[in-house]
Amino acid sequence: MKAIVSVIMGSTSDLPVMKKATDFLNEMQIPFEVNALSAHRTPEAVEAFAKGAKERGIKIIIAAAGMAAHLPGVIAASTTLPVIGVPINSTLDGMDALLAIVQMPPGIPVATVGINASLNAAILAVEMLSLADDELATRLAAYKENLKKKIEKANEDLKELKYEYKTN
Repeated sequence: MKAIVSVIMGSTSDLPVMKKATDFLNEMQIPFEVNALSAHRTPEAVEAFAKGAKERGIKIIIAAAGMAAHLPGVIAASTTLPVIGVPINSTLDGMDALLAIVQMPPGIPVATVGINASLNAAILAVEMLSLADDELATRLAAYKENLKKKIEKANEDLKELKYEYKTN
């Protein structure tokens, strides 16, 4: 089995946030790899990773970083693969990371999800991959249908709440 999605984080301290992404990729049966690379502490390794990712069979890179959050952009500068950035809330409520990732110069895009929103990064990666994989598209559709059913059930449960002035 060869990874087609690479999950990269600036530090293993980001792993608790990224677990939602790795859990979802696993649930969707997507082969993935997980590595820690630092744009500041291991810049040569980041560049080598990014330049060799496509040749190794990677199709999408999910890169998480906090604070200055240069990792997703540095990766995007060295590859033509889609990069999805996950800003990590480590300082300034994650706004520093969000702005660092989303404000890329023309020609070096990084798709960016919300602060700590690794699940959305994984869902976006699966949506991209499902364009060329009908079985994956079916699994993704079932996941989204289940989301709808959870809300419908929640509304049914809310009907059971009893208050003197509640009207529904």
